[in-house]
This record gives sequence, C-alpha cells and structure tokens, in this order.
Amino acid sequence: MADLPREGKLARSPDFTQLIDMASESVGGKILFATDDFFAPAENLIKSDSPRRGDDEYTEFGKWADGWETRRRRAPGHDWCVIKLGVQGTIRGFDVDISYFPGDYAPRISIQAANLEEGKEPEIPQRGVRMGVAATPEELEAVAELRSSDWDLLVPMTELKPEKPASSHNYFPVNSQQKWTHVRLNMFPDGGIARLRVYGVGHKDWTAADPKEPLDLVAMAYGGACVGFSNAHFGHPNKMIGNSPASCSLDGCILTTQEEEDMIRQKWDLPGHRWKALLPVTQLSPHRSHVLDSLTLELQDVVTHARLTICPDGGVSRLRLKGFPSSICLLRPRDKPMMRFSVKAGFRSNL
Repeated sequence: MADLPREGKLARSPDFTQLIDMASESVGGKILFATDDFFAPAENLIKSDSPRRGDDEYTEFGKWADGWETRRRRAPGHDWCVIKLGVQGTIRGFDVDISYFPGDYAPRISIQAANLEEGKEPEIPQRGVRMGVAATPEELEAVAELRSSDWDLLVPMTELKPEKPASSHNYFPVNSQQKWTHVRLNMFPDGGIARLRVYGVGHKDWTAADPKEPLDLVAMAYGGACVGFSNAHFGHPNKMIGNSPASCSLDGCILTTQEEEDMIRQKWDLPGHRWKALLPVTQLSPHRSHVLDSLTLELQDVVTHARLTICPDGGVSRLRLKGFPSSICLLRPRDKPMMRFSVKAGFRSNL
C-alpha cells in the first residue's frame, strides 16, 4: 500500500508545481480510458497549455468546454478515467484545475495510481477523436483487466473548491517515494475538470544502463528537473526556450534529498564553496548548438545538481548533460572527460 498523502490543501502554489507535469501530452501522457466524454473529451485534461474560456463557442452537444466534462449520471456509480504517464516516476503532488467550470465542476474527486510493468498492460481499444459518447462494453471489458479500482489511493475522496473563475487550482501534495506509471482520476459523481497536472520526477532503472554509452543525465525521463531559478518571465527553465544569452557557465554540487528541500525553501542560497566549476564562462552564438567537454579529468566526481548560469540574460532552447550514473562511474575509462555538455542557444530578437 502506498504512503498516504499529507492532509489538507495549500492556499498558494506549492513548490512541487515547479517540477515537470508527468501526465502532459507534451511529454507523452495518454488517456487510455474514460467512462464518458459527452460534453468534452478526457484528452483535454492533459493539454500542456492553460484552460481557456469559451463563452461563445458551441458544439452539437452543447457549450464548448476546455476540459473533461461528462453528462449527469442516471445510473449508479461515478465517472473516471485512466492516464498513462508520459514520464514514469515519483509523484510529488497533483493540481486538479477546475478553471472555467464555475457551476458544473466535479463536486469531489479521488486519485489512484499503479506501477505497471512495461508491456504487460492489456490491449485497450484506441480512443480516437471522441465527443458525445460513453465507454463501449468492449472498452469496459478491456479496462477491467487493469483492476484500477484496486490501485493505491494517493488522494482520498475530497471536495473540490472553486476559487477565481480563471484560476481554480486544487493542490494535493503526495508523500510517497514509489515509482508510478499510471493514474486513475475519479470524479464523484460526474461533472467537469479542466486540467489534471501530475507533478514529480522521472525514474530510470540505472542497473540496465550501458556503462560504455553516456546518457543525458538531465533528461526529464531519467529524473532531471529544475528545482530553482532566478527568473522565468518568458518561460519556465524546464522548457529551456528564449532569446540567446552572450555566455554561459556550469557548476555542480552534491546534495542530499533533505539539503535539496532546504535549498528550495531558501531560494538556492547555497554557499559558494559547495559549487564545483564544470564549465567556465563560455561565449555562445545564436542559432547554434554548442558541444563542450568538462574542464579536467579531476571533474569525474559524482554530482547530484547542476547550475546553469547565463550572462547577462536571454534564453537557451536545450541543455543536455551527457555522463554516467554514479553506480557505474568506476567502469568508465579515465582517459577522456566524463561529462559533455550540449547547449543550444535561442534567437536574439534584435538581430
């Protein structure tokens, strides 16, 4: 049985919302099943953009809604859907967003999760583009093999609270270190939900990694996540997009899980001596991918966190840190630098 989440909801946006949304369509999240998609399909739940109002938009089934909205139930039970996470890993919290559903949002929800072995999930019929329909008997029979009603309960049945019409977030922290691959969202008994965000960090089985092939150690699927930044006016650093900076540098450090949590609260006021230089200040050019080796062989030490500094400002479209997991560091020949950096600068709008 999974660890139960801490009770209560936070009034402000919690720290876990800075992590990646593991259910988002942008990282490969997928709706496998929904009991009903009459007014709006469940696929809207995992859109990467924020929900929007559609006052003057209508479909043949009624007013258009940017979310998942089911019809009023006339039979026992409740509506639910199953989502396969695009990034599988540890869940730190959920955001059940009911923005623009002021009068027809789901009154209560609960969330369950499972860790299913790759390739062992049953064949569930492809959903395709759907609206105005409910699950078919064939779909219900196929999804029954998942036994999702028995999955671990991460969020018990809880009443949803609408706030501002354009910003009604319900946050639920999760205190579990388990790996999860699928979640089940239950709404009681029916209604609408604009977005479901599943925040967390990816998990990879490093024992299966090839010791001779470097991996991108900051990839989201492997557990990479942005846990602090100085400015994100034009986009969150998880996306790494924006205008080209003049130069960049990289530093690394070793932190425990508790130290990381302390640093997040302290806005990363980490003593300078804890950072180790991985890459000196290096000039960057717009519209170009830069591949750079680490400084010296001495920097083959293990690091848990990396800090990218751009000067004076601007943006970076992608950052890749190629290296090896700590469990196989000793298997790596020491005749060449361990870590290789790939930095792709964005464009400078005034060029």
